[in-house]
Amino acid sequence: MQGLLDTPCDQTFIRVAEVWIPDGDRLRLADGNYGALADFAEVSRTASFARGEGLPGKAWAEQRPVVLGDLDGGDFVRGAAAAEAGLTSAVAIPVFAGKQLKAVLVLMCGAGEGQSGGIEIWQDEDGRLVLADGCYGEAGDFAAVSRGMSFGHGQGLPGGVWSARMPVLMRDLGRAAAFLRSAAASAAGFKSGIGLPVPVPDGSHYVLTLLSSVKAPIARRFELWDTRVFRVGPGGRAELVDGICERQGNLAPVLNPPVDPVTVGLWEGPIGRVLGTGLPCVQEGPTALPEGYSQMIALPIYRETEMAYVAAWYL
Repeated sequence: MQGLLDTPCDQTFIRVAEVWIPDGDRLRLADGNYGALADFAEVSRTASFARGEGLPGKAWAEQRPVVLGDLDGGDFVRGAAAAEAGLTSAVAIPVFAGKQLKAVLVLMCGAGEGQSGGIEIWQDEDGRLVLADGCYGEAGDFAAVSRGMSFGHGQGLPGGVWSARMPVLMRDLGRAAAFLRSAAASAAGFKSGIGLPVPVPDGSHYVLTLLSSVKAPIARRFELWDTRVFRVGPGGRAELVDGICERQGNLAPVLNPPVDPVTVGLWEGPIGRVLGTGLPCVQEGPTALPEGYSQMIALPIYRETEMAYVAAWYL
């Protein structure tokens, strides 16, 4: 199996990743990966957001994931700095443990010739998932197809996540029968995708999908970790239950049975940091990552107040 990419590329679809955490009545930056966007990083490190203010504050106040397809509007208070940095769209993903907001993960994308990818938010509307909004870069035809789609329980990638109440990895989107937009995905150059449930306090159903393309990948490696096997706590560990790697192919234990389960404990590397803090992790620099990777984003997923999974993607 070929990996997420057929050819190497220099530009990723996600340019910026941030973790904002509550501090009293404001959200403050806990972690951020800005790459070469030093000026935008400086603006962001001095920012904070009240409930309802800016993109992170809007996700906090409305208790749902929020997509902004245009960062020039008033909902994005760093609009001038974003325009100068070449950032064009963003999504904010709140992380709730029951009714408690743990953090807001913000992902920002930029424009680039021939670059496409998919960051989508699907929401339940009268018993089917419909597209709340998405960022697609130059994949306009795929975006048009997606806006006309809806999914029932178990249908497609969003419906599969909704039905299972757990993250789902999908391989070879252009040929996968389970990916109902496979023809459009093939035309857009989308290779692999991950779907993640986004639990919110009022019980509404949201699904985040990340679709990785050849020219502007979201990730060269995806991992799913199950924290329920060992339960996070003193001595708790998480087990790798699925993954795709550009160089290693499938990491799923059922496809490549290891001698022993691959597990991590509290504070062991970036995944262990998520287990220890209960927060998303944005890691930059090769020292704490597997060889060959320079960036990593890890998102905890809760069921009620207990962490159930960690989804991670690497570049």
